[in-house]
Amino acid sequence: MKRRAFIRNLAVATTLPLLGAPMRAGAAETASPPGKLRVLSCNVRVDLAPDTRTGNGWAHRRELCGDVIASRKADLIGFQEVHPAHLSYLSERLKEFEVFALYNPGKTPLPSNAIFFRRDKFKLVSSGGFWLSETPHVAGSKSWGTANCRFANWVELTERNTGKPLRFWNTHLDHVSQAARENAARLLVEAGSPFPENLAQILTGDMNAASNNIAIQKLKESGWKDTYEAVHGPKDPGFTAHGFLGVNAPAKRPDGSEKSRIDWIFTRGPLKATGAEVIRDAKEGRYPSDHFFMLADLTF
Repeated sequence: MKRRAFIRNLAVATTLPLLGAPMRAGAAETASPPGKLRVLSCNVRVDLAPDTRTGNGWAHRRELCGDVIASRKADLIGFQEVHPAHLSYLSERLKEFEVFALYNPGKTPLPSNAIFFRRDKFKLVSSGGFWLSETPHVAGSKSWGTANCRFANWVELTERNTGKPLRFWNTHLDHVSQAARENAARLLVEAGSPFPENLAQILTGDMNAASNNIAIQKLKESGWKDTYEAVHGPKDPGFTAHGFLGVNAPAKRPDGSEKSRIDWIFTRGPLKATGAEVIRDAKEGRYPSDHFFMLADLTF
């Protein structure tokens, strides 16, 4: 099978019930009105011993993280770096959401990307994903010098009140290999492009790439629209990865170049961005993650 045809079939039909499965939580608050969507992209940071020693471990900040996310009353959330402890807490805290997490295989499979969607607003049609590699159907596969196994997961939804269909994609591109980022962007383009123009699609993710990166340019050239730019114009909003320093993080790298946003919310099809925000919330100098979260308000 030719590569593009393979990706086309993968994007339309793949479901991975053994690798990722919907999880139920509890009762809900009111969702956005029919035809309107609020979306978050949240890299919540893996739990690492050095962070624990500085008071930034997951146990120290999970309550703040949950507070910040809950305060935005989102309908859809794309999470990155979600491991079992994160998923357990967030699914219990955000009871109004259904969860689809995709797993990297191993002795202890760890969900790295998770999608949360409000069950009172959306009905799940199907779910699945693929690995960002030369063999995207092989779970846990790596290519192009990527430091970690990277993948994209997705859910196909319908809005309950209107019946409008929606495909929501979530991903995390590699932080080391530029070749991996560019090829991952190409796979995402091939996955999203075959669908009809009148299908609403959303892509969230930590792309580890600024606006001038070829990976981001590939996405934009293929028809993915940056929600922040659609609302605020092309000026970069500044860095989103801050290493728990928040607004006090250096704005420039050691070589003098400006740090830029690497977290994104894109759309395709009949969606208009009406609001966008870089969430910089903190409490007593502490931040919910080493990344600022992204928000977009959308209208069908």
